[in-house]
Amino acid sequence: MIAIDNILISDEVVEGQFVCDLNACKGGCCEDGDAGAPLTNEELDEVKKAYEAVIPYMTREGLQEVEKQGLYRYDKDFGWVTPTINNEICAYGYRDEKGIIKCAFEQAYNDGKIGWKKPVSCHLYPIKVKESRHSGITMVNYEPRSTLCAPGCALGEKLKVPAYVFLKESIIRKFGEEFYEVLDKIAREHYSETSSS
Repeated sequence: MIAIDNILISDEVVEGQFVCDLNACKGGCCEDGDAGAPLTNEELDEVKKAYEAVIPYMTREGLQEVEKQGLYRYDKDFGWVTPTINNEICAYGYRDEKGIIKCAFEQAYNDGKIGWKKPVSCHLYPIKVKESRHSGITMVNYEPRSTLCAPGCALGEKLKVPAYVFLKESIIRKFGEEFYEVLDKIAREHYSETSSS
């Protein structure tokens, strides 16, 4: 376990190796879950602000679900989440010509239509962040799905890329540059110690 201020990071975040293999998994994490994508309270405003710009990227079914459920909904287990179609694919997801699920928010962001990329929970996956309301402790865990993420784990091992390095952009987005630099320093020292022993 690594502790940086009030943030506890599991060893697997630096020891696990991962590079997302979209051609293999087809973005399955956007439809294979217990709820939609978790949203922070701050992100609710981002979804509201971005919605008009993402409509052209959404499917008819996705638009219908937003009409029915709202831009986001509250789940008793996960808090605020994006709506889903038939409890499967995220309402903001669509399949490209290769069958890969893409995010309407991210596509609008890439096209310069909005300044917000996508929910940070999606950007961080397969790292999951859980914040304790009572203790003020934030827990950061590496939780790839055993079957769905197997190609990404295999590619990470082949390329020797630690999960935290692959997810650098999203970790900085969530916790800041200084946090990432401290994590990277600890990880490098940890690896040099374990490789020399």
